[in-house]
Amino acid sequence: MHNFHKIELHNRKVLVVGLGITGLYAARWLAKQGAVVTVSEARSETELNSTTCKEVRKLGIALETGRHQEATFLKSEMIVLSPGVPHDMGPLQAAKKTGIPVTGELELASRLIDTPMIAVTGTNGKSTVTALLGSLLKNANLKVFVGGNIGTPLIAYVEGEEKADYVVVEVSSFQLDTIETFCPLISLLLNISPDHLDRYASYEDYTQSKLRIFMNQKPGQHVILNDDDETLASVIPPSGVSVFRFGVKRKEGRHAYVQDKEIRASLSGGEHISFSFKSFRLPGKHNMENLLAVVLAGLILGIEPSVIQQTIGDFKGLPNRLEHVAEFGGVEFYNDSKATNVDAAVRAITSFDRPLILIAGGRHKGADYARLVKAARGGVRKAIFLGESRELLASSFEGVVPFLMAEDMDEAVSIAFSQADRGDAVLLAPACSSFDMFSDYAHRGMVFRSAVERLSHG
Repeated sequence: MHNFHKIELHNRKVLVVGLGITGLYAARWLAKQGAVVTVSEARSETELNSTTCKEVRKLGIALETGRHQEATFLKSEMIVLSPGVPHDMGPLQAAKKTGIPVTGELELASRLIDTPMIAVTGTNGKSTVTALLGSLLKNANLKVFVGGNIGTPLIAYVEGEEKADYVVVEVSSFQLDTIETFCPLISLLLNISPDHLDRYASYEDYTQSKLRIFMNQKPGQHVILNDDDETLASVIPPSGVSVFRFGVKRKEGRHAYVQDKEIRASLSGGEHISFSFKSFRLPGKHNMENLLAVVLAGLILGIEPSVIQQTIGDFKGLPNRLEHVAEFGGVEFYNDSKATNVDAAVRAITSFDRPLILIAGGRHKGADYARLVKAARGGVRKAIFLGESRELLASSFEGVVPFLMAEDMDEAVSIAFSQADRGDAVLLAPACSSFDMFSDYAHRGMVFRSAVERLSHG
């Protein structure tokens, strides 16, 4: 199966756009297939990881940094995009016009994989669900590769020697924009809310991107949908594909829901299986929705209910996603640095039933903060704003929730603690991306954790 692609790539001029982790893996794999690879990266070399640049050059790959050059795009015979690359940029449009094939790393890798895939998408919760599915399959003694948008690109599985029983892949709307044949055994759609409107012409376009996840699915394959999401409740997947819907309350047509403090799930509408979530550690309604999706996937795959139950109790959540960092002076500290959009920050705020001191701000993504203000009213006693968007946040919160400004994360954390009473929680839920002050949300979360640590030892 791989050999056919080797022939196709040998001596072929392939351009990889974007040198993030995905671009690096894709370029490396293509070079090993004998392709003549160039990487084009908008950031300057000083902004890139020097080890990565060295590794790329050592493989004989040409590296162009600082901007995307149209001439390079037009010279290539095939273009492979990293997930974060805007599809409307000039050089790419010019290449498409001349008929140069453009594909994403997800599409490229999926064509080379015959292992059944479970694909997860949604505006929020994808990484948590992807990780939970990974744990569930491992607990069932199955061999699993977990990757995609969550960390290790799918092409790494193609490159590796390990054969898995299942591949669990987190996919973003950007990755779905470039699929042609991508076809998972099970696709999970968790929710759709306005995000990345800086990259899509409209909310409708963004929704259509997400729905591409099941466009190639056929009878014998499955779609799991969140019935509490108004967009997804009315979605109709391709005919013959089995559709399973979940929601927090019991309702006609739902295969999984919560009743009498238990999850009840059934694939056939027959006898329900019950699961306890007493020992489930992740707070909030959205994490209950995430769990319902995972329970359905487990049952579709024929995993023993006892293994599903064990996984629910063992899962500790992911760093930077409502992560409990510390407790001192009667104040709890939570890190939700992954809340890089308004919807995720709203979910974080509404997960708590105690007064909050909110730390927010970062690079503005074009979203309206009105929903954040609405969620903060009543629950947030005081907000601390930092980063590029702090003035915008301040003007939205003016007169509704009292706020203070901070220059950096250390200052934000110490102000937050000074404003907190016993029994309060300090919550980092930025509602913005991190690129104004940090390399990514994980770096921002790490800086928050160390600021909290210094405070507790101070």
